Amino acid sequence: MSKKKNFLKIVILGDSGVGKTTLLQQYVNGKGNTQSKPTIGADFSKKELMIDNTIVTLQIWDTAGQEKFQSLGYAFYRGADCCALVYDITNQKSFDELSKWRDGFIKHASPPDPDSFPFILIGNKLDREHDRKIKSSDAKAWCQQNGDMAYYETSAKENISVDDAFIEMAKMAIKRDSSSQIFNLPDSIGGAGGALKLNAKDDQRRTKTQMEGKSCKC
Repeated sequence: MSKKKNFLKIVILGDSGVGKTTLLQQYVNGKGNTQSKPTIGADFSKKELMIDNTIVTLQIWDTAGQEKFQSLGYAFYRGADCCALVYDITNQKSFDELSKWRDGFIKHASPPDPDSFPFILIGNKLDREHDRKIKSSDAKAWCQQNGDMAYYETSAKENISVDDAFIEMAKMAIKRDSSSQIFNLPDSIGGAGGALKLNAKDDQRRTKTQMEGKSCKC
């Protein structure tokens, strides 16, 4: 009998300025800073939630959107269980670049199941509906053409459908048809706010998880 997976890695991709960092902050902390600085490389946050009577820990990676910093984030794609592609509903270019982000993830993450890997599309900045450039129907059509991915429209600023989108990602990752393997966390990473270091409790939790055989794909 296979063990239930309780640790999931999610990667958020998309052009600079689409609101990836604000989405993450809103979901994890209940508030989003719309004036946040561009991410350099990658930052991550963790949050626990209950899915089907199982406590699931999400490790959510916010990666650089600016082209000059994108290569710094490639190393953090590997081991992901789900990938969120984010665009700004008021920015046509951010929508046009989605295929580049999807293809780049598949290339650098090298998932063993690229055709069935769980992606989700998020159209952010719903609070600026009056400035919308991309129709919902066009976004849904793109999803159907690219593996029939799930689609959510959110407002990270006003916390509209943010929780729903992340819960859907967790459920998709859990259902992913793959065997569990160990994913090793880095001791520190460089991000927009400087180096983030895992504390002793994180290290103990990681060691305990490895000993129990509860792990995620690398």
